[in-house]
Amino acid sequence: MKTARKPVLAAAAVCLFLLAVVAATAGLMLAGEADASGGGRTPEERIVALVVLTLAACAVSCWVIFRLCALYVSAPLRMAEELVATLAHSTLRVSVQGTGELAVLGQAANQLLALHEARENDVAERVREARASLEEERSRLAALMADLSQSVVVCNLDGRVLLYNQRAKQELSAGEDGSNAELLGLGRSIYTVFDRALIGHALERLQQASRERAERDSKQLVGSAQFVTVTPSGRLLRAHMSPVLGGDGPHHAQVGGLSITGFVLVLEDVTSTNERHARRDALIQALIEGGRGPLGSIRAAGEMLSDFSDMPSQQRDRFLRVIRDEAAALSVQFEKAAGAFSNDLRERWLLEEILGGELVAVAARRIGERRASERRALAVKTEDVDDELWLRVDSFGLLQALRYLALRLQDEYEVREVRLSLTRMGQLAQFDLSWLGTFMNNETAMSWLQDPMTTAGESLPLSVLDVIERCNGEIWFQRERVSHRAFFRTMLPAAASPTDLPRAIVAAAEGERPEFYDFDIFGWSAASHELDDRLLAELSYTVFDTETTGLQPSQGDEIIQIGATRIVNRRLLRHECFDQLIDPRCRLSQQSIEVHGITPELLVGQPFIDSVLPKFHAFCADTVLVGHNAAFDMRFLQLKERQTGVRFEQPVLDTLLLSAILNPNQTSHRLEAIAERLGVSVFGRHTALGDAMVTGEVFLKMVPLLAETGIKTLRQAREASQRTYHARLKY
Repeated sequence: MKTARKPVLAAAAVCLFLLAVVAATAGLMLAGEADASGGGRTPEERIVALVVLTLAACAVSCWVIFRLCALYVSAPLRMAEELVATLAHSTLRVSVQGTGELAVLGQAANQLLALHEARENDVAERVREARASLEEERSRLAALMADLSQSVVVCNLDGRVLLYNQRAKQELSAGEDGSNAELLGLGRSIYTVFDRALIGHALERLQQASRERAERDSKQLVGSAQFVTVTPSGRLLRAHMSPVLGGDGPHHAQVGGLSITGFVLVLEDVTSTNERHARRDALIQALIEGGRGPLGSIRAAGEMLSDFSDMPSQQRDRFLRVIRDEAAALSVQFEKAAGAFSNDLRERWLLEEILGGELVAVAARRIGERRASERRALAVKTEDVDDELWLRVDSFGLLQALRYLALRLQDEYEVREVRLSLTRMGQLAQFDLSWLGTFMNNETAMSWLQDPMTTAGESLPLSVLDVIERCNGEIWFQRERVSHRAFFRTMLPAAASPTDLPRAIVAAAEGERPEFYDFDIFGWSAASHELDDRLLAELSYTVFDTETTGLQPSQGDEIIQIGATRIVNRRLLRHECFDQLIDPRCRLSQQSIEVHGITPELLVGQPFIDSVLPKFHAFCADTVLVGHNAAFDMRFLQLKERQTGVRFEQPVLDTLLLSAILNPNQTSHRLEAIAERLGVSVFGRHTALGDAMVTGEVFLKMVPLLAETGIKTLRQAREASQRTYHARLKY
């Protein structure tokens, strides 16, 4: 485009020169005619008239040239840029502008674009049909991984994470201070969580075991390795590593004709188990050490009584008293040990987390089932059920206990209706099975709780008390004479509600499953080129934005919000985001509040920049930073380096500069204008995370357009950005 503009400018310059010469000649001729006619003009007047005439001719020439450039230079260039933009979004159309010939050309281009879009949609539909089965399998796998109770992480041989589930994210993403420092994510290195040498040793053992099995029997290649490690949050994990076998590849380990493309880690949190075992070992050691003395005394006293049967009665009584006292001391020690270890014994029983409302609904249905021996079923009503209360119980055993008590009431006291209620009482959950009318005495109620339960004529080895104790709860019988109501009341520990995944504050499809997998990362290699020489399409990015108290970072303005998301393998990971408000410890101006809508009340109790910036730095690890007008945001980060001890040394790309490269003839490079040109929907503007999401979508549209202009690597993008006019802006 620039080379096409040069001859036009040269022609315009020649035209301007010729017009000036013509104007000057005309002026001289007029002056000569005036002299010949004997006019009385002075030389100065003739010079002024000549200058005015020349300037008028130049002005007319400039206006004509400007109009010609607008019609024949700028309009075609803008149409060309819009035509290139359609490569990123096939629904875009060229705006018809310029001369009649250009308008006809624009209409023809739009017809071709419509035809291209139709063919592209047809090809896309065929591709979707061809990949439907594969995507179904992937979705099924992702669903299974997400719902597993175990933590699962899949990596390639370089330790890059390509799959993980929600449980793994919860266990591995917690920082030492309990904060949600994003250590786990697609494309991130597993070595930010686990020691590289430990993983390498386990992988080496895995490969060696697979080689040995391949030599013995080629059908048994899959081995496994186990290790125990500590997470950054101090949790103790037992890891089971298995290989992922696949085809040949340049970065795959060959074993027995097959190649190991990666490994699977199944993680188990053994912190509580290890602590329980440590308490048990300490308890056993204390019993051994504490029991040696009393047992020695008892043995010595017993031997004396056995060997000297004719000893005086007074001395015999003294030895018997020693045996009695030492036995009592041993009994006290064993009672203390039993009490100290009773909770650990209960923890060995597997309990599950269940929503209280669901448990009550299932209990009502089970109790209300009609038995073959009964003409009608027992009526069940629910009242005062806290639908947001979570319990950690043996749900099957608890349902058996409730049904056993309800049916026994029906059989022995002809109770026709029972009621179930579940309410929160502080840190406890109160679960009542109540009925009206018939009372029983406390002895009968206690015998019901202690007797082995019977269901369908079969006796179970457990009593109601056994089940409740395993759930770490208590149960008792109680009656209210005034209301003629009796009930079995069960108190159970309330469980914390499950931790939700962080969700973007911008529009996302309701019910959308977070993307915790990307199988294309199997082909990644950390040993590839340096970042500058890698293709833009191969890199991982952190797209970020900030909201601030003002526009002058060097004059005391502060960051009040940081929002970021990640791009991995050319996909915007909406569910791997960073969104944090920050207390700036300074006053917010009314002008800034009107822009971003963040009021001082929203910042009360929020963390300071000193604690937020290190977490954001960890979130950005091993990625290229992307922002819109990134120089502004980076200036804020640079000014905080000394205060926080954090330096952002990653490469930075700016969508504002990239837009100036792709569309140098466009009048606006605001984020909204760029998004409109590329067909990106704008939402959540002037929130840090919302702007980051839009910037990420825009950047993904730009990558193929940059490749069309010859800008394919990070180095080329950075060098081209520095040559733009907007790169001169300083903050």
